[in-house]
Amino acid sequence: MIRRIFLCRATGTDPHENLALEQYLLEHVEPESCILYLWQNRHTVVLGRNQNAWQECRCAQLEADGGFLARRLSGGGAVFHDLGNLNFTFLVPTQDYDLERQLSVVAQACLGLGLSVERSGRNDVLCQGRKFSGNAFYSHQGKSYHHGTLLVDVDLEAMARYLSPSPAKLQAKGVASVRSRVVNLKQLCPQLTVEEMGRQMELAFGQVYGLPVEIMDPRQLDAQAIQALTEHNRSWSWLYGRKLPFTLQCAQKFDWGELTVQLKADEGVIQEAAVYSDAMDWTLAPQLEAALTGCPLERQALEHRLVEFPKELRELLQSAL
Repeated sequence: MIRRIFLCRATGTDPHENLALEQYLLEHVEPESCILYLWQNRHTVVLGRNQNAWQECRCAQLEADGGFLARRLSGGGAVFHDLGNLNFTFLVPTQDYDLERQLSVVAQACLGLGLSVERSGRNDVLCQGRKFSGNAFYSHQGKSYHHGTLLVDVDLEAMARYLSPSPAKLQAKGVASVRSRVVNLKQLCPQLTVEEMGRQMELAFGQVYGLPVEIMDPRQLDAQAIQALTEHNRSWSWLYGRKLPFTLQCAQKFDWGELTVQLKADEGVIQEAAVYSDAMDWTLAPQLEAALTGCPLERQALEHRLVEFPKELRELLQSAL
């Protein structure tokens, strides 16, 4: 049961620092507590944990324009952040994780602005049929978080310029572009600012949980530990990962997300595997990589190795042989 709730606001707009603070808060959230973390990134594309940076983002264009590339711990797809966007994260012990309650805070905050919202698909929140919030989820060692975006006044031209989702993803959503399926809340509530959105989130947080909101100052946290996490978030290996010289590749879109598998094989045995996905389950890609590594390139061997994975995934890999 949640007995105390805390609000933490990031003091800067560096995505690597903000994601580091998010991870630190997750690791240190206390029993029977919930932290609402509000943060903003400047000119940033944030990748899902298992996505291919070069496939999902126009990295060279982003870098040339002085933007940042970042990668989060959770699964899901790539998103664009600027100072017209407010990010939120609910951090709790896993036993107290309650997605419906957490999303109720978002809904209540919007209601305070005179806006009603609805959920759609696996992770979107809509207002008047258009997406203004995408959500993702992560759990580790008994701690969990749920985070998402709140598009208040985002530069939609920049969003379309840097994000490069596959045609299959857009076709599945029945739209022609990234920009056409999203909406800034400011379009629906012209006087809205990011500051007011944050104030409404704080008010709704207290209302939904029925507890006083205690303010947490990030400057009083372990700066050295947060800095170490920041450096990791800035590292090339975390942002881009390895680029596999693959000998076999297959890709498909499923109901639960897109999947691309690259295999490096030698003498009929898979030596390395790279799996990229926007699946909400961030554990799928590393588990699949481990299962494929060392497997003979034979249909029966793949069937045996992948028996615990979805049938459609096994069929995809077998069809590529």
